[in-house]
Amino acid sequence: MPSRFVPPKLEWLEALQVSKRGGVAETDLELGDGRRLHVYDTGTEDSDSRTVVFWHHGTPNIGTPPEPLFPYADRLGIRWVSYDRPGYGGSTPRPGRDMASAAGDVAAVADALGIQRFAVMGHSGGGPHALACGALLPDRVLAVVSVAGPAPFGAEGLDWFAGMSDSGTASLLAATKGRAAKETHEASATYDPRMFTPADHAALAGEWSWFGDVVGPAVEAGPGPLIDDDLAYVAPWGFDPGQVTPPVLFLHGGSDRVVPSSHSQWLANHCPTAELRLNPTAGHISILNAGAAALEWLADRSNS
Repeated sequence: MPSRFVPPKLEWLEALQVSKRGGVAETDLELGDGRRLHVYDTGTEDSDSRTVVFWHHGTPNIGTPPEPLFPYADRLGIRWVSYDRPGYGGSTPRPGRDMASAAGDVAAVADALGIQRFAVMGHSGGGPHALACGALLPDRVLAVVSVAGPAPFGAEGLDWFAGMSDSGTASLLAATKGRAAKETHEASATYDPRMFTPADHAALAGEWSWFGDVVGPAVEAGPGPLIDDDLAYVAPWGFDPGQVTPPVLFLHGGSDRVVPSSHSQWLANHCPTAELRLNPTAGHISILNAGAAALEWLADRSNS
C-alpha cells in the first residue's frame, strides 16, 4: 500500500455550469478520465485569506456544505469547498470506488480552484473519506475532523455491528454479500426512525432540518450511489488509518445507533495524531451540535 497518493492528471475543461445559491457557488468540473464532479464553494473576494475546509458528506446526501455551521465558519474565516461524491447529484458514477479514491477527487478539485493546502471534515460515511485525504495527501492536509464516522470493516478488536440499529445492521450485512444482494435489500428497504435517538429527532426538527435539503436530491435518481457507498464501507479502504499524520479529531455521540461510538474509539487508538471527544448523550445527528467547537479546533490547527 503506497504511503502517498499521486493525483491523476487533471484536464481542466470549461465549466458546464456555474451558479450561486445562498452564497454557495456550484460548478461542474470535468476530469481527465472523463468523469464529472459537481463542486460547491463558498469562496468570496477575500478567499485567499480564509482557511479552506473540504466537507465530506454522509450517506445518502449530496455534497452541499453544512449550512447550519455557516455562521461559525464565517466568524472563523473558513471557506467551505465540497463536491457530490461520485454517483450523487451532479457527479458521474465511479464503479468500484473505495475510500482512498476520495483523495484523488479532492486533489483534483483543489488543483482546479488553485488551493494548495486545506483541512478536511466529514460526517458519518464522510468521515473515512476525510481520513483518506489525511493519509494520502499528507503534504496538503492541515488537519482532519471525523464526526460519527465508521471504522474499517473487520477491524481487529472491534465488534463492528455491536450497538448498531437492526435496520443498519441488515443493510450493511447485505452489502457484505455483494452488489446483487445489496440491490435486493434496497428494493424493499424503508426508513427506520428508530435508528435515531430522541436527541437526533429534535435536531432534525430544528437546525439540522437542513438534512432534508441534501437527502432528497441524493436519492431521487435511485439507490445507486447509496449502494456504492455501502459496498465501499465493508470493503478494504485502500489505506491504513495509521497513515494519517496531520492532526485528527474524532467526534462521536455515545448514544449513536447508526455508527456506534466504539468505531471512533477504535480509530483514535490507531491514528497516531488523534484526539477523541465523546458526548455520552448525543446521537448520530445531534453530535453535529458540537460542530462549532470542531471548527474552532480545525481553525486553530490550520493556522498554527
